[in-house]
Amino acid sequence: MTVQLDRIGPAKQVLATKRGFRIMDASWSKPVSHQPAAETAADLLVASCLAAAAAGDLSAYFDLGVAYSTGSHGAPVDLIEAHKWFNLAAVAGYEDAAQCRADVAEEMTAREIAEAQRRAREWLAAGNRKAA
Repeated sequence: MTVQLDRIGPAKQVLATKRGFRIMDASWSKPVSHQPAAETAADLLVASCLAAAAAGDLSAYFDLGVAYSTGSHGAPVDLIEAHKWFNLAAVAGYEDAAQCRADVAEEMTAREIAEAQRRAREWLAAGNRKAA
């Protein structure tokens, strides 16, 4: 997977490369051709992460946060969802999640952060995963 350098902060760049994401700078451009098979595979990656998160996999929480914060693995850039997943990972004890959550929060309004927190509470209340 490839993520744009200007869309993520330095901490997320390091974590994204650790997770196997390629970082691209402004001089690199994506091919124009449409690849439905690749999009389907990317959608399956997000779906498998969601299934793993529902089963309580902490690394899936973090991976979803990275995917939504960078727009990778077929996920759109959605800072509210990214904050939600980093928050859930941080609460459960995932080491790097709190810093990533803080990085994402710097780019959000107070209302967006409140919405992300509401979604995280909703996820926990639905019984998908108990808080650590």
